[in-house]
Amino acid sequence: MRLATYNIEWFAYLFDKNDRLMLDAKPSGVHGVDRYTQGRAIAHVLQRLDADAIMIVEAPNTGRTQRTTRALEAFAAEAGLRACEAVSGYPTDTHQEIALLYDPDVLDAVHDARSSAAAPRFDGAFEIDLDVDERLDKVEFSKPPLELAVTTKGGTPLRMIGAHLKSKAPHGARSKDEVTAVSIANRRKQLAQAIWLHRRVEEHVAAGEHVVVIGDLNDGPGLDEFEKLFGQSSVEIVMGSLLNDPHAQSLKQPRATALPSTSRFYNPETKRYFGALLDYVMISHSLMGLRPQWRIWHPFEDAECIGDDEMRMALLNASDHFPVTLDLDLA
Repeated sequence: MRLATYNIEWFAYLFDKNDRLMLDAKPSGVHGVDRYTQGRAIAHVLQRLDADAIMIVEAPNTGRTQRTTRALEAFAAEAGLRACEAVSGYPTDTHQEIALLYDPDVLDAVHDARSSAAAPRFDGAFEIDLDVDERLDKVEFSKPPLELAVTTKGGTPLRMIGAHLKSKAPHGARSKDEVTAVSIANRRKQLAQAIWLHRRVEEHVAAGEHVVVIGDLNDGPGLDEFEKLFGQSSVEIVMGSLLNDPHAQSLKQPRATALPSTSRFYNPETKRYFGALLDYVMISHSLMGLRPQWRIWHPFEDAECIGDDEMRMALLNASDHFPVTLDLDLA
């Protein structure tokens, strides 16, 4: 079985208010790329991944007249994908939903949100003292994680959680002091979301369930200087001692020489591109015996993608993130 996560940059821009696909010469959400080119690029990448299930981060919008699942299923039909059915969770007001595209001949997936005293439902509020002032702060997800009960056609149950944690980027800050203050506040909120998510993982593992946490965590060990203030990245908090992802774990090793990355952004000040490891497929220890194989489909780091001009350009035109896949001996 192949599982994938793919943050598709502003996928919503390719659909009108009635979820009709717009492939034309108008700008997409990808800088310098029109909607026709981005749409064709996304289709090409998803065809090549040929995954049994793809967690789409920044999926098309659900709103007054729009439905994420309708848009994704129409796109899958247009692209000829066998992962042709979609499931989503709580809608957001960000036009960036979380949804799973999957092959119904391989697995079934249903939205199955949970709640407990330690970890309330993800569309609710989580109370935690963020700034150690002995007062509880209320934290919410702008994009509530998608909790899924997945059953393979062979009868194996999985708990899958699709996540898109808060960005640490200091959007709206103008001065250096504002950048620092907003960055620290955003990291506090992101770490609280990570604690909330980890508590849910703890509950599933304690119940003896297979767990997959998959998506864009907007963080990684050693990613920025503000991590030193808090001791851990949100990725390390989510994983704890219960989950495995070799890309995340490699960054914790001393003297790492080749750092993996799943995204590529442009810095207009330095006029250079930089990469970051933001996207993960984490699995519980119970799945480690199924010969897991992780792969980042990076256009300049994956040998097959480097040697395939069409695939390399499709990856660059589709999004500023690149897909991550996990292959398991699971039926």
